[in-house]
Amino acid sequence: MRAALVGVDFGHSDFAASMEELMLLSRSAGADPISTITAKRSSPDSAYFVGSGKADEIGDAVVNDKLEIVIFNHALSPAQQRNLEKRLNVRVLDRTSLILDIFAQRAKSHEGKLQVELAQLQHLATRLIRGWTHLERQKGGIGLRGPGETQLETDRRLIGDRVKALRARLEKLHKQRETQRRARGRNHTFSVSLVGYTNAGKSTLFNAVTKAGVYVADQLFATLDTTSRRVYLGQEVGNVVISDTVGFVRELPHQLVAAFRATLEETIHADLLLHVVDASSPVRMEQIEQVNLVLKEIGADHIPQILVWNKIDAAGLEPSIERDEYATISRVFVSAQKGSGLDLLREAIVEMAKNAPGSAHLYQDGEAQQQDEYSQHEHDQQHDGAAPDQATEPDQDDRFSTHSQVGTR
Repeated sequence: MRAALVGVDFGHSDFAASMEELMLLSRSAGADPISTITAKRSSPDSAYFVGSGKADEIGDAVVNDKLEIVIFNHALSPAQQRNLEKRLNVRVLDRTSLILDIFAQRAKSHEGKLQVELAQLQHLATRLIRGWTHLERQKGGIGLRGPGETQLETDRRLIGDRVKALRARLEKLHKQRETQRRARGRNHTFSVSLVGYTNAGKSTLFNAVTKAGVYVADQLFATLDTTSRRVYLGQEVGNVVISDTVGFVRELPHQLVAAFRATLEETIHADLLLHVVDASSPVRMEQIEQVNLVLKEIGADHIPQILVWNKIDAAGLEPSIERDEYATISRVFVSAQKGSGLDLLREAIVEMAKNAPGSAHLYQDGEAQQQDEYSQHEHDQQHDGAAPDQATEPDQDDRFSTHSQVGTR
């Protein structure tokens, strides 16, 4: 689908990086970006967001380049989207709709599909009038006049009913996750969550660590569904649970944050966050800031965090560990694709697990270890998309892998 990308520079320093990200997002959604149109404004135009003159320029590009869709790098109001579609005579998407569409394509598990549908319905509810302007009033007639629902009101009611049903089903899944987490908590299993900006290499690192075989690709939001696996880290700490979570992005739609809260709760209840950073990205510091903003929004900003600088082979860096002024590990430099530095990451996780509150309970006796295996087996069997467990005995196949080679970072 031939597309035009539109961005307005309001004076922010990351405008160029944001437009490059929009290019990647549009390609991830299946669009073919043909034209890029930018403008500078101090504030959005109330009618067209970009102003009438720039709207005409976009219209000329639509005609000359035979474009089928126009994608804005901003959140549009329903009125702005409606006005632009009338003026341009093509479909107009904003950044929120684009990300929702990508999530709809990528969700594989039952829970992921429910979460995406909930976010889409909440977004659609404010834009129904675009499709039903000809049915805003019911046609009267003899015997038909009087109170009654318009088509718009009917659709809003149906959407409201569906939203309630989705929330009820997600709440049931939430309770199941709580039960699984309590089982891990009773057995004092140390939990680690991978978080980070989308396409930073979280799933590749997860595969290198756990040999889980999670799908990886050089695209945004390649993985949506949370996957958890156990990894044996030696007699000192035994088994830990490592979870791979959905990636974050700047201006992540609030509907998605709310809808994916159940999935993100794996992050909220973790004992340690491995914040994966693309060391080769020129805007890595801005990406770190965006991830921390989302972590604060979901209430996970208090959890101990290690910055894992991934893709050091592309950045020309060497594997190493950095500590802060309190001698606590702050950064680990690795390459998940090459397997370099993973032994240092293992040491970092072991050290954090040993120093965590209640770490003495990680020395489990045989009975507790057996119960841990049973409860975690239940967890992995119920978890959507999860493969059968690896053996939990400290054999070579279940240890922390430092030589895994996974296709794409």
